[in-house]
Amino acid sequence: MATKLFVGGLPYAVTDDQLRELFAGVGAVASAKVIVDRETNRSKGFGFVEMENDDEAKAAIEQMNGKDVDGRTITVNEARPQQPRPAGGGYRDNQRGNRY
Repeated sequence: MATKLFVGGLPYAVTDDQLRELFAGVGAVASAKVIVDRETNRSKGFGFVEMENDDEAKAAIEQMNGKDVDGRTITVNEARPQQPRPAGGGYRDNQRGNRY
């Protein structure tokens, strides 16, 4: 089963393919995704890599955490499940609770 890793501190110019190549030297990469802002389509400086198995994921954490990538030190650790977000959204008028 694939193990998902969080990769933080990425240079903003890194693409999905470059992220995959970066981790391919450690083991088999199931997927690699750089997270981008919806509105600007610019990287948010972090992403996720799925390694094919637990042993390769552990090796990737050991070898890649703290590594310099284009002048930036990346952080690599096992990804935690996404926390549920509160429902709703939009703006409210603080005085009356009305939406704009």
